[in-house]
Amino acid sequence: MYNDPRAAYMDASVATASPARLLVMLYERLVLDVRKALAAQQKADHAEAHTQLVHAQDIVLELRASLDVEAWEGGPGLASIYDFLHLQLVRANINRDAGATEGCLKLVEDLCATWREAALAASQVA
Repeated sequence: MYNDPRAAYMDASVATASPARLLVMLYERLVLDVRKALAAQQKADHAEAHTQLVHAQDIVLELRASLDVEAWEGGPGLASIYDFLHLQLVRANINRDAGATEGCLKLVEDLCATWREAALAASQVA
């Protein structure tokens, strides 16, 4: 079984979460990664910033890959946002650009808040 109660809790949370909740959880992790990357860049901890930015890039690529652009009218626009965000995260990492990372953070915070609101609204309708 689990020696780490936190890991067990996280596994159970993910296994029982609705698709909307899973999406919000993924966005929350994306926000966390970009915040940690920005803090690391501000401390000139380039290795930590790289690790966080690469993980953030992986999340954005997963969000993009799982997006069905034909499923709703906003799909193509969201795909473009994901493509832009991924490019900016790569640039922020390569150029060690805290300003670019800060711009990405504002974008992912807004996206996270929007999806959180949408998930809450959907849960109240159901």
